[in-house]
Formats: sequence, C-alpha cells, structure tokens
Amino acid sequence: MQKTMKSLLLILVISLFSQNIFSQEQQTIKVERKKLITVEDVWLKYTFYPKSIKGLRSLNDGINFTRLEKGNIVKYSYKTGEKVETIVEAKDLKMNKDSEPIRMSSYQFSNDEQKILIFTNKEPIYRHSFRAKNYIWDINKKELISVSDEKQQLASFNPAATKLSYMRNNNIFIFDIKTQKEKQITDDGAKNIIINGAPDWVYEEEFSFARGLYWSPDGEKIAFYKFDENNVKQWTMKFYGDLYPELYKFKYPKAGEDNSIVSIHVYDLKSNTTKTMDVGKETDQYIPRIKWTHNSDELCITRLNRLQNKLELLIADVNSGKSKVIFTEENKYYIEITDNLTFLDDNSFIWTSEKDGYNHIYLYDMKGKLVKQLTKGNWDVSSLKGVNEEKKIVYYISSESSPTQRDLYSINLKGKKKKKLSSKSGINDAHFSKTFAFYINYHSDANTPNYISLHNYKGQEIRVLEDNSKLKEKMADYRVSKKEFFTFKTSEGVELNAWMMKPYNFSPDREYPVFFTIYAGPNSNTVNDAWDYNSLWHQIIAQKGYIVVSVDPRGTGNRGEEFRKVTYQQLGKYETIDMIEAAKYLGSLDYVDKDRIGVQGWSYGGYMSSLCLFKGADYFKMAIAVAPVTNWRYYDNIYTERYMRTPQENPDGYDDNSPINFVEKLEGNYLLIHGGGDDNVHLQNTMMLAKALNDEGKQFDMHIYPNKNHGIYGGKTRYQLFTKMTNFILENL
Repeated sequence: MQKTMKSLLLILVISLFSQNIFSQEQQTIKVERKKLITVEDVWLKYTFYPKSIKGLRSLNDGINFTRLEKGNIVKYSYKTGEKVETIVEAKDLKMNKDSEPIRMSSYQFSNDEQKILIFTNKEPIYRHSFRAKNYIWDINKKELISVSDEKQQLASFNPAATKLSYMRNNNIFIFDIKTQKEKQITDDGAKNIIINGAPDWVYEEEFSFARGLYWSPDGEKIAFYKFDENNVKQWTMKFYGDLYPELYKFKYPKAGEDNSIVSIHVYDLKSNTTKTMDVGKETDQYIPRIKWTHNSDELCITRLNRLQNKLELLIADVNSGKSKVIFTEENKYYIEITDNLTFLDDNSFIWTSEKDGYNHIYLYDMKGKLVKQLTKGNWDVSSLKGVNEEKKIVYYISSESSPTQRDLYSINLKGKKKKKLSSKSGINDAHFSKTFAFYINYHSDANTPNYISLHNYKGQEIRVLEDNSKLKEKMADYRVSKKEFFTFKTSEGVELNAWMMKPYNFSPDREYPVFFTIYAGPNSNTVNDAWDYNSLWHQIIAQKGYIVVSVDPRGTGNRGEEFRKVTYQQLGKYETIDMIEAAKYLGSLDYVDKDRIGVQGWSYGGYMSSLCLFKGADYFKMAIAVAPVTNWRYYDNIYTERYMRTPQENPDGYDDNSPINFVEKLEGNYLLIHGGGDDNVHLQNTMMLAKALNDEGKQFDMHIYPNKNHGIYGGKTRYQLFTKMTNFILENL
C-alpha cells in the first residue's frame, strides 16, 4: 500500500513538474513570438506615434468648433461631433481664377468670425517666433486679400476686423483691409539694435512669449514693446553648406551681462501719436508681460527686478503715460512668470502665487487688495484653465492627488464647492469652449496613449474623440514593459519619486545593469503618470536587458516651494547628491548589477548626466550628455540668474556645480553630443568641456550635428542620433 502511495505521489510530482515546464515553455514561446521595437520603428517610421486632436478653434457660440482638414476649414458640433459646414474650401483660396490656390499653414478668426487671417509659408525663427506670408479671407465676399509682398511676424486683426497689425524688419505696421494700404508706425527698428513689437531672444526663450504688440479692447490703440539691444553682446554661429560658412549673429546676454533696455509704448490711431509708459527709472529690470485691462485707457505692466524676487503690477494711464503700482509680491527665492493673470468684469483679477508655500489661486480687487484665497492645501496648482464669469467658476489643473498625477478641478469665486472633474488617474489636461459649455479632456497614463474625450462643464463624458485603440492593439504584439512607480528615501531622509521599466522577461534571480534617463531641471517632472513617446526608445534599452529608471530629485516640481527651491544659488548640487543616492539605492537591490549603472540626459539633463559621471565616479560607469550646459557662466542671464543670481554675486555657486570644473574626476565612458546651430545652449559649452577634457588627458567620445539646433532633428537625424546612443550604451554599459 505504501509503495502504491509513493508511486502515485511520484507520478503526481512528475506530472506537475512537467506541466510547469510546459507552461514555462509556452510562456517563453509566447514572449519570443512578440516583436522587438527598433530605433527605426521609433525615429524613422514613427510606428507607435499616437493620434491626437489638434488645431481646434472654438467658435463664439461655444457649441461649435473648427478644424483645418486638407486645407479646408470645417465647422463641427461639439455635442454630436458631426460636420456642420465647410467654412473655407482650399480650392477657393486663389488671388484670381488663373492662379494656384495658396497653401494654408494655420489660421485665425476675426472677433466677428467674418474674416480669417491665413498664414502660409511659415519660417521659424526661434522657439516660438516665426515669419509668414499672410492673406485675409472674407467669408461673405469669398475674396482673398494679400497682405504685403513680404513675410510678416505677429499679424493680428483689430477688434473690428478693419485693420491688421504686424511686425516686419523690427518695425510695426498697420494694414487697412478696405484700402489695402500699409502704414508704418515705427521707423527705428534695426537688426541687433532696436526691436519694435517683439521680444529679444532671451525674453522669448525664458519668459515664453513671442508677441510684443497688442490691440486695445476698443481697437483705437496698440501697446507695444521696444527693445534696445545696443549694449547686449553678440553671439555668432556658423552654418555650413556653401563654400564659405554663413555667419548668423544675434544678441544673447549671458549670465551677469547687460540686457536690452525695455520700454513700453502705446500708439494712438486717431491722433497718430505714440506715448511712452512710465515703468520707473531703473533700466536694469524686466518687463515680462503687458496686458490690457477691460478699460482701453488702462494697460497693466508687469515689472520684475533683475534678481527676479520682486514683482509689481503697474496700471498705466495710456493717455498720459503715468503709472501706479497696484500689487507687489516678493519672494525670498524667486518668482516664476505665468500667463495666469486674468481680469474679470467685476473689476477684480485672478492671480496665482506660492506665498503660502504651494502654488495657489487668489482673487484680488483692482487696488491690489486680497479678496479671497480660492485654493489651499499641500499641493500645487499646475495651470489655470479659465474662468466662467457667468457661473463664477474657476477651472484649474493640480497635483492634489499626487505629484505624479494631474487632475482637472473647478471651484467657485468664493473658494467653495470644489469639484474634481477628471475621473481617470494619470495626466489630464482640458481645453474649454469659449462659453465653457464643453471641454475636451486629453488623458494618458504611463502605459496608455492619448485618450481624448468631450465633456460638458460638469465633467460628464459625452463621447470619445480618440482612444488610440489601434495603437494599443499594435503594441500588444511587441515586447512592451510597463512603467512601475516607486519611492525611496535617501540617507538624508528625503523621499523621492521614481519609475522603473524592467526587461520584458525580467527575473529577480538575475542581475541587470541600470540605465537612468534624467532631466531634473527646476520645476520639471519626468516621473509623471503620462504617456511619453520618448519612452519607446527606453523600451528598446529594456529589451536589450537593462532596467530603465527615472527619478525626480530635489528641485523638481509639484511638491511645494521648499522642495523645488532648495537648489537656489546652487543648481546641480542637491540634484547630483540625490542621483548618487538613487544609484546607491538601486545598487543595493538583489537584481541590480551595481557596477553597471549609466545615465543619459538632454539639455539640463545633459548637464546632470555629466555631473553624475564626474562627481559620482564611484557609482556611474557611463554617461551620455546631449546639448549640455557645462558652465553656467555660458548660459543666458534670465534663466541662470533666476536660480543662481549673477556670477559676480555667487561665484562659488557657479563654479562648484559646473561640469567643466570636474573633468579630472572622469573615469567612466562618456559621450558628448551637440548641435552646431544650437541658439539656446551654445556649442561653446561642449567645445570648452572638450578642451578641458583634452587638457586633462581624458578619453571620451564626441559627436557634433552641423547646423542643427537644440532639438537636433530633421531628415534622418534623430534616427542616426538614437542609433548612436543605443550602440554606445550596448558597448559601454
């Protein structure tokens, strides 16, 4: 009997073991059948690029919107999604019956929606700015009007749609639509000397705006910026192609250097006169925003000191030019500039501030007196989406649930009845119709591409506009690893957020190398529960047997002011400490090979990857730095001084945290990459670092992309770049 029982037990064990082996073999076969993602898929074929919905223009009625489709402007219903009519047909956009139709790049409606400003042949200048050949389409007359023979910048209708304002060759012009005649209202504009109507390079890049001329609400005046660049030092870039390289020269103020002198002016169309607004006697300051109030006699001017820790709102009487300060905010660190200032019809305004330690929404009267703090809590409002004045509701996005999440909320102007409108965890963003009757919600999470849906103002989903179901089906055929979020504490007791992407066939019994992807710039986040197309390259690295990790160190956003501004006057110090702590933490895990940890970053991330390798030689074996700042003295003054003050005030802060000063510590494998036409982080950064490395006798790899800007793209460039980085990782980590 015992023999029989033993025999049966043995048979059962063998059977279970066989089934387990069979199951494992089936799983292995299933994994092997899945396709591998290639660099060609990601950066040549764009195989996994998600669909989105762009170019929507809400119409005044708030129930319809327009889209540009194959050169046609088509009107749709928000509620049904059905086509209402074609407002403009591409074939009709001709100057005469024998000419070819123009090709529309983008468009802008007049206030009454009876005319359309059409932009063609766009030519980018810097990050936000462009030139274009402009036309006007009269919907009722079905007539196309050419606006000048030359390209313009910043063309826009006056409120009555009888005129256009625009900038050309650093001067401002007004175009009369009826007579089709042009009038020049400034004449002192000259390249690299005086700019009328647009910001200089550093304002455009660091204060994030390109328009510097604005019609008054009644259309009788134009407020505009004037930049005097005479004292700003010039930067020169070489572009190769012809027998001799082309030299491109522009004004670029580096840290501690002179800025443009900025003045604000208002041109009166009736009197044909221009008044200069009083912005104070100090010229070494910033005017990061101007905005008309609801009163055409009052212009709001934002004034910021050079240290960027004192901000004032001035109301200027445009008839006399006199101004008065109505609001002042000071911060022991610095103040970031936003577009959240919103004037309301009841003579009050909305403002966002970090004055209680987190970024929140405040309501003030026009004398600058606080009416109410509308939002409050240990979380940040990340963006203001609009104010429905009829219903007295403010809409905003915040990180209330987690620094990795973004949700849409509403709250009334009394700071009550707060409501969470988004229902899906991850990252949400919303674009409202003009009447706030509807909004389009853009959602994704770390493992799910764009889900775009239409909602009413209460947050109820009406219909799905795009769910990327085909992309999700396609990706199911590939070896796609999921992002896993985690936190860890440093030796200083600081808890940091991170995500990890393991190899598809991960086994806890093996040891894997770790590849960090990093940015870590002030107020940034890479540890977001959001779909990121760049992570498809990280999938390739994971497929090759690496654990891919991203960490948000101190200095990053959505965790309050103190967490973010701890890096003040010493950018790079705490971020590098935290990244070394991250490497040490991961190296302590059983499934990590602590001797094979690498890092890659771009721009600020390239700065950080360099610091990690140089200062953390005991923990990092390899680094790739793309377009890095290598010495903060080389970068522009608005950005650098905001976080570091000037080199004259804070020399140690600059020198103690610039990679160029630590080249002797390099021990690992280092790849340095830069675009030769980078107007933002100049090639100087890489060349001077290369010189320092050469002088120290250090071995490293370097690759330059001639004529390419900070983004390094065009043609097959991205494919070549990411192939190079992939190969470097495989060979050196």
